[in-house]
Amino acid sequence: MLTIGQLAAYAGVTVRTVRHYHQIGLLPEPERDASGYRTYTATAVVALIKIRTIANAGVPLARVRAMLDADPATFAEAIQRIDDHLRDEIERLETSRKQIGRLAAGDSLVLPPEVVAYLDRLRAIGASERMVAGERDGWILVGARWPDYPRDWIPYKIAQLEDPRVVRLYRLLSDALDGDPGDESRLPEVADLMVELAEESGEEETGGQAEDDLPFDLMDAFAIESDPRAVRLMELMRERGWARWTKLERVRE
Repeated sequence: MLTIGQLAAYAGVTVRTVRHYHQIGLLPEPERDASGYRTYTATAVVALIKIRTIANAGVPLARVRAMLDADPATFAEAIQRIDDHLRDEIERLETSRKQIGRLAAGDSLVLPPEVVAYLDRLRAIGASERMVAGERDGWILVGARWPDYPRDWIPYKIAQLEDPRVVRLYRLLSDALDGDPGDESRLPEVADLMVELAEESGEEETGGQAEDDLPFDLMDAFAIESDPRAVRLMELMRERGWARWTKLERVRE
């Protein structure tokens, strides 16, 4: 017969595992022989291998005893439930893997491809990473409220980048964000460019969502949270007859 060490080695577990199974009642603990040692029979080996196999399949130890004692039909039903659970777990893990992959992809984590392409265009015209990050987070706020908005509005935004004044605007904002936090010297030119572009377009930038200002309010707040100079920029815009920051509106008299 086998010692506990031999039993454990034969079944592919540790001695500590065997003792744990004894403690929780999964594997009967044999009586000591005349020499004071516990020895294990072939039946114990078979039982331990069954326990190990079921446990390695993901069955909680608290349920292993019931499965060992079950008749064939009950055992098969329990195995099916375990298989279903494992299938669900595999699907969950596959979903997690895809999300992890999207994390590695950066901007595409929560943004549609159209916005990701737009952010790449901003980088190409010289916008700083901090400027791009601010744009990205703004699109996250908008897209969460209006899922179709980015797809419909991005072509217009990309077309704007053909205008040298828009490129100049993004570069000014990038320089301001990356420079001295107390430097407001670029803000008047930023305000002038924004007003010039808004007045030339002949319409306020509602993007077709005039009835719901919450995302724009959040983006205004986000801009101020990211850089307090946004307050001064909004003041300059108001002096020029325009209100807000992310959705331009004429000042109402």
